[in-house]
Amino acid sequence: MIFLNGQTSGELHAALASAGVSLRLARQLLRTAVRTGAWPAPGALSEVSPRLLERLRDVAAVPRLTRLERVESAEDGFVKYLFRGDGPETFEAVRIPLLHRPEDPKYVVCVSSQAGCALGCVFCATGRLGFRRDLAAWEMVEQVAQIQADSPHPVRGVVFMGMGEPLLNYDAVIRAARILSEPCGMAIAGKAISISTAGIVPGIRRFTAEKQPFRLVVSLTAADPVLRRRLMPVEAAHPTAELMAAVREYHAATGLRVTFAWILIAGVNTREDDARQLAALTRDLPITLDLIDVNDPTGRFQPPSRAELDAFRDALTAHVGMPVARRYSGGKDIHAACGMLAGRLPPA
Repeated sequence: MIFLNGQTSGELHAALASAGVSLRLARQLLRTAVRTGAWPAPGALSEVSPRLLERLRDVAAVPRLTRLERVESAEDGFVKYLFRGDGPETFEAVRIPLLHRPEDPKYVVCVSSQAGCALGCVFCATGRLGFRRDLAAWEMVEQVAQIQADSPHPVRGVVFMGMGEPLLNYDAVIRAARILSEPCGMAIAGKAISISTAGIVPGIRRFTAEKQPFRLVVSLTAADPVLRRRLMPVEAAHPTAELMAAVREYHAATGLRVTFAWILIAGVNTREDDARQLAALTRDLPITLDLIDVNDPTGRFQPPSRAELDAFRDALTAHVGMPVARRYSGGKDIHAACGMLAGRLPPA
């Protein structure tokens, strides 16, 4: 069965050409499937006979996610959605409000690419679940489509930073990103779609070789390989030296400044030595560093105090000398913040 909301228009055309589907019709089918979540009604598409649409029903479908829950933060307006797709596993997505410009209110959607995650980062609730399964491209597209349908303002950006490691589900993630960016899909600019990785080197190299138009974000969190391995077991499979070689290849191929995410953990990775080590690791490499407070419901890890954060930022300015951004991680009260997604809503 061919899923109309799970393939690009070019893929739909290739798969359905023998049934009489032109590229133009493939684009119309994709637009209808993604934006309405429904099969085209007879007469809804120009120059398409009802007989052809009926024949296509035998080989194509428009699957939907089941939305199990929706909960909105009382603190900052973040909204978390709990979905079930093609299987019993549940997964979450988050609507992030960008309402600071009253003339241009919009949202970014944080999308899950897997149910659970195999990487086991010690500060992440998803990592504690273990891996359950990869999500299909249509399940990722549907997260965005259903949230758009539930929203008063447009979705203008997508971040693959929810549950799972996107580059371990590479083909489906890239297919979903392409559908979301197609003019006949969700028409979200490629540069407004970010794909995050904990450091899957073969995936980064493939992303570079294929010249993907999407933004790459690398979760680093520690420049010391010993500390990084303690926090992020992926270090054992893809050591920091190998990761940085792949990142430098990405920069050389694209000319783009590399974005690193750094999860701030009090007393662990916010010392001046951490800033020095990062400076040595990224010497001559243009970077942006996104600082994100750790969110650990178990209480094992805590974010730094204001004084500790200020001292670390001063050290970064002194030693690294590259742009540093404090990324707000909202929805903590509903367990929607970075590192808190676990495929279920918090207890009432």
